Amino acid sequence: MIWYRRSILVFSAVFVVIGVVLLVRTAIAGGGLTGYVLGALFVALGVGRIQIERKRGA
Repeated sequence: MIWYRRSILVFSAVFVVIGVVLLVRTAIAGGGLTGYVLGALFVALGVGRIQIERKRGA
């Protein structure tokens, strides 16, 4: 079961990184609503999943 929790944390961290990269890339390219929304959603997904896993494990 420990491998499952670690894989969830790894995938969640990957989602956060993808979201941050999308936000930065969108800002460098001059902005665009779609890029900002998708970036924010990826970050929220990753952080939310980490929080759920932490509460479930406690």
